[in-house]
Amino acid sequence: MSNSPRTRTVLSCTLVAALGAGATACGGRPDHPLSAAPYDAASQVVFNNSSGTGKVDPDQPLEIISKGGKQGRITDVTATDAAGRFVAGRLAADGTRWHTTTPLAAGEHYTVRVSTESTDGSPGRKVLAFDTGVPSKKRELEVTFGPEEGKYGVGQPIIAELSEEVTDKATRVTIERGLRVESQPSVEGSWYWVDDQTLHYRPKEYWPVNASVRAHSNLKGIKLGERLWGGNSADLKITTGDRIVAVTDASAHTMTVYRNGEEINTIPVTTGKPGFETRNGIKVVLGKEYFVRMRGTSVGIAEGTSESYNLPVYYATRVTWSGEYVHAAPWSVSSHGSANVSHGCTGMSTGNAAWFYETISQGDLVKVVNSYGDDMNAFGNGYGDWNLDWDEWQEGSAAIGNPAKRTPPATQLARLRPQV
Repeated sequence: MSNSPRTRTVLSCTLVAALGAGATACGGRPDHPLSAAPYDAASQVVFNNSSGTGKVDPDQPLEIISKGGKQGRITDVTATDAAGRFVAGRLAADGTRWHTTTPLAAGEHYTVRVSTESTDGSPGRKVLAFDTGVPSKKRELEVTFGPEEGKYGVGQPIIAELSEEVTDKATRVTIERGLRVESQPSVEGSWYWVDDQTLHYRPKEYWPVNASVRAHSNLKGIKLGERLWGGNSADLKITTGDRIVAVTDASAHTMTVYRNGEEINTIPVTTGKPGFETRNGIKVVLGKEYFVRMRGTSVGIAEGTSESYNLPVYYATRVTWSGEYVHAAPWSVSSHGSANVSHGCTGMSTGNAAWFYETISQGDLVKVVNSYGDDMNAFGNGYGDWNLDWDEWQEGSAAIGNPAKRTPPATQLARLRPQV
């Protein structure tokens, strides 16, 4: 018997047509096995998928297995859903087994047509119909987008928090392609896997001025992995304002503020002194607090030592979770514009701090240059996303780059209290 399960019937028809001058079809010879109506192949094949409830478990592959031996083999299988869409599958070379290669959908009706061939070449046919049920131990992946709906600066990344940890590369690709971010005007952007449950999205450049941005998920009802299906998510809509960028030059002791590329103010400041240097790099404004009580003990400075402090601080704009702010520092006004005397924050006069507080918004950008401090982390201590160039950013995408190559932990630094 031939070992080519899909070709024997076709070859038989071809030979009959070629050798029999009077034969116009496969049924030209009444004694030929193929001229007979297909027999019922129910005893020849086994349907191997059940959820135990009378419905098929969509989380498992569908299998059609031939009993083999004298029973013959499977020659062809077609499976379609209620809408007539075909389900991809693969037939073993020896005709003993056929199985699906794409997932079944939950709550769907399917029809499977199985063609077989006995050892003497007689064709068999079996039609199976079944419904899929709910996957056993089904888990749903919910997506929560952030920040909250509102108006933000052009540096604000979009955050996607997943309800389940996802480590599988293929699953990450499916999830990432189902999470959509659209903006008007349209810009190029991509996701970055910060950790197994967190993604950040940013454009190649900053968001356009006065843009509308919408994030949404297309994963509902989609099989993502082993017993994992897409669940609910609420859309997120934000808008952007002007492009506000504040550049602090730690060596020049100045902060220059730009709106849409034009300088609008230059402020004398003080930054971190030796041992407490301010971090270099781009930081996204996390929020604003009119009043903050800042204590040295919150950043590991022992009370009563020469570096200890306990101060009321006004007009505080937060740029890191570990306590770096831009704020009013009237106690060090004599050093503003000439020396760095703080414990890491950027200090200025009360009047300048009030102006900055009113001008800056969450999502705006503060960039520190020429400090002897460490570089701002990309993740874990605020939003340092813009410190990665575009090629580095795309390496964190499962769909574009290699997320395993650059996956820093989401909490590189603990969330500490403010440092002055």
